[in-house]
Amino acid sequence: MENNINRRKFIQSSTLAGAALIAPTHVTKATGLIHKSPNSKINIGFIGVGLRGQNHVDLCLKREDCAIVAICDIDNDMLDQTKKMISKAGASIPKIFTGNDRAYLELLQQENIDAVIISTPWRWHTEMSVAAMQAGKYTGVEVCGGFSLDECWELVRTHEATQTPLFFLENVCYRRDVMAILNMVRQDMFGELIHLEGGYQHDLRGVKFNDGVTPYNSGVEYGDKGYSEARWRTHHSIHRNGELYPTHGIGPIAQYININRGNRFLQLTSMASKARGLHNYIINHPKGGATHPNATLKFNLGDKITTMIQCSNGETVVLHHDTSLPRPYSLGFRVQGTKGLWMAVNKSLHIEGISPAHRWEDAQPYLDKYDHELWKRHEQKAIGAGHGGMDFFLINAFVECVKRNERPPFDVYDAATWLAITPLSEQSIALGSQPVMFPDFTRGRWINQKNTFAINDLY
Repeated sequence: MENNINRRKFIQSSTLAGAALIAPTHVTKATGLIHKSPNSKINIGFIGVGLRGQNHVDLCLKREDCAIVAICDIDNDMLDQTKKMISKAGASIPKIFTGNDRAYLELLQQENIDAVIISTPWRWHTEMSVAAMQAGKYTGVEVCGGFSLDECWELVRTHEATQTPLFFLENVCYRRDVMAILNMVRQDMFGELIHLEGGYQHDLRGVKFNDGVTPYNSGVEYGDKGYSEARWRTHHSIHRNGELYPTHGIGPIAQYININRGNRFLQLTSMASKARGLHNYIINHPKGGATHPNATLKFNLGDKITTMIQCSNGETVVLHHDTSLPRPYSLGFRVQGTKGLWMAVNKSLHIEGISPAHRWEDAQPYLDKYDHELWKRHEQKAIGAGHGGMDFFLINAFVECVKRNERPPFDVYDAATWLAITPLSEQSIALGSQPVMFPDFTRGRWINQKNTFAINDLY
């Protein structure tokens, strides 16, 4: 009899746990967290205070509604730099967690922490985000590309089980021209959208091989001999071949065409070029040469990765990943519809019936006219913030969402969808550029969701 009762209790508890994993969570207010007043101060813990993490620390130090109560890193040099920043700002030195790769778990046990910002090497993002959500900390995690679809589903299921929000920290969605174009899209200036492009086109040879200090472009070493990102980022170029860093391009595009909010990605096809750029960099660098040990490295990552995505509503998207060849920086945005198009690379646009026939126009007068309300409201506060001011808007949104206990503008379903581009592109390339199907991480809820990014928020 006792065995039957225990078995029945086990079945009941298992059923409840399973229900938690599939329960809809697209709600305005986050549950399971202590409610904060919009005017109250929040306590933040930082996991990873390398160069990117320090950017976030700096912005939070300038706010009166944030207290930095804990920081975690295994790099003593980065910890020292961060403590100096905090002292210079006149703030108290927070509790330090270090000494081993999972010291962050001790940080997450601190009851006084309301939220965490994760800015660590890519391979740690999911593990740390899962642990943070399980600990009930409002979770902000820096962007990257995913490693597997299982990883993406793990993020979704953890959020659905814990009801803890995950804010995917994609800053380019707040770039000033990107937001002005979003304003134009919403006012039907381009008509019905047909085709979009974006990507990550950035010469990172000096980032992937660096044995000195900033500025970059100072060596040909990586791994234990490298500095900052060269310690870990280069390994991805050696071992992987795909769209490794999709979110700066796909984040804004997702806002333009309402991905996960009335639209979704259906399938993806990727193609990789040969790999020559990093090898040439090593053998031509003053600290390298044909006899340098790293000259024998075989790089798997194609110098140019091109990814095509088909959407449920009929749009096509092209992403470009180009980080190993000499080139100026450009995310390469293109927004094209039935009435015209914008191309960021030549800072031009064409609107049928307004622009001269078959002629480009300078986009800047349009960007000024359709400047987004958020930029008009907070322009002075954004001065000096990273990446042309857009980092201010990102951290401001994160802090305000934590204070209001609100669903983030880029949530766990966006994170899973955007991260999935990387493993899907790797799979497509490995299959000879065959199309691969895109999972629906919302399980059909995308049909009824509405895009409210930069519409209903007051910050």
